[in-house]
Amino acid sequence: MPSLFVIRGNDQGVRFELDETPVRIGRDASSAVQLHDTEVSRQHAEIRRHDDAFTIADLGSSNGTFVNGRRVERHALQSGDQVQVGSTLMLFTGPSGEADDDLEGSVVLDRPDDASQIVHSVTQEEGSRIFEERDDMPQHSWLARARSNLQVMYRTALAVSHTLDIDQLLHRIMELIFEWVEADRGCIMLVDPEAKQLVPKVRRTRDGAHRDEKITISRTILDYVTQRNEGVLTSDARKDDRFSPAASILQMGVREAICVPMQGRYDMVGVIYIDTSTSPQEMVRYGGNTKFSQDHLKLMVAIGHQAALAVEDTRYYSAMVQAERLAAMGQTVATLSHHIKNILQGIRGGSYLIELGLSEHDDEVVAKGWRIVEKNQKKISQLVLDMLTFSKDREPDLAVADLNQVVSDVTELMQSRAEELGVELHWHPAPDMPRLVFDSEGLHRAVLNMVTNALDAAAETPGGQPGRVDVRAGLTPKQDHVRLAVQDNGPGIPPEQMEKLFSPFISSKKGRGTGLGLTVSQKIVTEHGGRIHVDSKPGRGARFLIELPAVRPDPGTPTADQQTAGPSPETHADQP
Repeated sequence: MPSLFVIRGNDQGVRFELDETPVRIGRDASSAVQLHDTEVSRQHAEIRRHDDAFTIADLGSSNGTFVNGRRVERHALQSGDQVQVGSTLMLFTGPSGEADDDLEGSVVLDRPDDASQIVHSVTQEEGSRIFEERDDMPQHSWLARARSNLQVMYRTALAVSHTLDIDQLLHRIMELIFEWVEADRGCIMLVDPEAKQLVPKVRRTRDGAHRDEKITISRTILDYVTQRNEGVLTSDARKDDRFSPAASILQMGVREAICVPMQGRYDMVGVIYIDTSTSPQEMVRYGGNTKFSQDHLKLMVAIGHQAALAVEDTRYYSAMVQAERLAAMGQTVATLSHHIKNILQGIRGGSYLIELGLSEHDDEVVAKGWRIVEKNQKKISQLVLDMLTFSKDREPDLAVADLNQVVSDVTELMQSRAEELGVELHWHPAPDMPRLVFDSEGLHRAVLNMVTNALDAAAETPGGQPGRVDVRAGLTPKQDHVRLAVQDNGPGIPPEQMEKLFSPFISSKKGRGTGLGLTVSQKIVTEHGGRIHVDSKPGRGARFLIELPAVRPDPGTPTADQQTAGPSPETHADQP
């Protein structure tokens, strides 16, 4: 299956399968390849397929589309190409070879009495000398073969170095082998790390051959290859003194096979097996010559070594990603433990006051303790909700809703908080705001986090000025985007904090914040295909601007359950 594999960026490790084309790449939620990258345009690029060829075309993006480091408007993709949009780097892998669904049943390991004999064997060192000139070979013939082999190894190295998925890697290796060697069937088996047994991973059959026919591989041959780490060429038309004579040869054609080890840096990771059949008529036509030669064997040994190194690198990369995830998880647990410890200390202090007030029948002390407990209950509830939103990868629950009403609910909810802090909170809805399609619950949470931060910042207004927070809604001139601005007159954001503003667990509120509010808001806005712009200068407040696509409802689009009527007619609106 052709795919794009993200190797750098916010979506690192995600693979997008290109099962149907055209495939749109961008931040928009409607894009098949949706990237959570603020440097990527909403509709950045598009991949189209013509037969088995794939082409990427830039859609007039702001930052351009790059293939292998070069900016392109339109480019024919090859397997292994690196595609960069914004700060996201992806690896394109073309269509893979045909594989059997039931590999276990289609590849049989047995010791058949088929008279097959090993003709030649090649060590790893001998396989690397595929360009060694022989005295009995004409100079022009050797140069042609050397150039061909050099091209083969170059393409193999290129293919394995640009593929980070083992399944895609093995399919690509088998495809290349069938291009270079006249084989009828082939399979790649890897050693299971736990069971220490060879397990079939890829099987391929040349067009026109019997696809349903099982591949039977002699365990004697496999044992020889794995134990001695040598590649072998077998044929039922010749004999080898190292093996006991087999039964008499039936004059029904010749079957040849090559089996080579996949020797990596430290251990053997698997084997590659290919075979072919030559009919009696073909034997007569070719003058008794067979299809496989010792040069093919040497070439296959070299390919097996390249493939093994790539498998090891891919496994190492996967292990590194897993280690990074575990390290991030450990850091998250440590940070959460710190937050929870502070909250529990607050609850413990409030509980002590409640017990003290009850024992002394002092209602005022009880009320004071309860306020402390209630405040810390809200903190831990906020922390849990932020964690759930941050960790859960989900699609927005889209429905028709009134954006003015959603933001109005937020400001109404935060009025008591604003009065407690001595901050004025003003809401300026848009009178011409149409009913749009978005996740009302998710957007409610995103705006709530930003308003909460703005109120806390405005409470620390420099110079003793009264704190003020303005929330404004409006449409862009083309009415294709919605804008929600949250502005405060607080102390502003220091320049050194701007780069880490949306990083998780980093808060400027000391113990009062979870460090997830802005991270969660950005995640929700990004899931809608939008972005958040920040403008702030120390001592002059901060302005957070949410920009979302204005998605109009189609007939039959569901309506949000919480939806109510829009703002009152007398409410005045300003454009953000």
